[in-house]
Amino acid sequence: MIAAVLILSLIQSPNTLTASERASGWQLLFDGRTLAGWRGLGYDTVPTAHWVVVNGTIKKIASGDVPRVADGRPLVGGDLMTVDSFADFELSFEWKVTPGANSGVKYNVSETMSLAQGGAGTQGGPTHSALGFEYQVLDDDRHEDGKLPSHRSGALYDLIAPNTQKVGAQHAAPLLHPVGEWNRSRIVFRGNHGEHWLNGQKVVEFELGTARMDSLLAASKYKTIPGFGEKRRGHVVLQDHGDEVYFRDIKVRPL
Repeated sequence: MIAAVLILSLIQSPNTLTASERASGWQLLFDGRTLAGWRGLGYDTVPTAHWVVVNGTIKKIASGDVPRVADGRPLVGGDLMTVDSFADFELSFEWKVTPGANSGVKYNVSETMSLAQGGAGTQGGPTHSALGFEYQVLDDDRHEDGKLPSHRSGALYDLIAPNTQKVGAQHAAPLLHPVGEWNRSRIVFRGNHGEHWLNGQKVVEFELGTARMDSLLAASKYKTIPGFGEKRRGHVVLQDHGDEVYFRDIKVRPL
């Protein structure tokens, strides 16, 4: 079944839905032409100095030489957030990075919490920056974060490292496609259960409210943020980490 989905994704045009997908409840979050349905976190509109539509993709414009916080994010951020919010859902998207780039797809995001906990430029955080669980998007080989297992592509950022050895491979064949090539990712979030998928393989699985997850949260950068690990109806966010990255074929279905 997974192989069939991957084959279909290769022949199906990006940013479209098949009749079967529509019948299954899938909805496009990006139409390939406009940023309708999106706005900046803490903004009323899309921050067009940060994001643009190019050739059927959402492009994060590189920020260049601007002031940054300690982890490399621009001091004046521009995370791109869905207008709609989601509770239980499956999210599918494609992404590619440029050399050395860092980004992510965040979910379970409360805009109010994000702004209160640094996203308004307080507590040393960048402005317009989302707080939420993050599916890491990265050039693992060139970016410094690639040295940390829980910061590599597909990770539940700073919490769970991805298992990215290809299942069935005799050697440690990588799942991650080379820089400049498209990767297909999937996030499943239902109740307290979460999954990250990369190019057809599950790489992360977790359960909120368990001793294991509580321990991981307590050891993470999120440990001082009240309520961070609680399930909520939240927005989906494309992270502005200041680097040039691309997204397309972003679709969601309620579960």
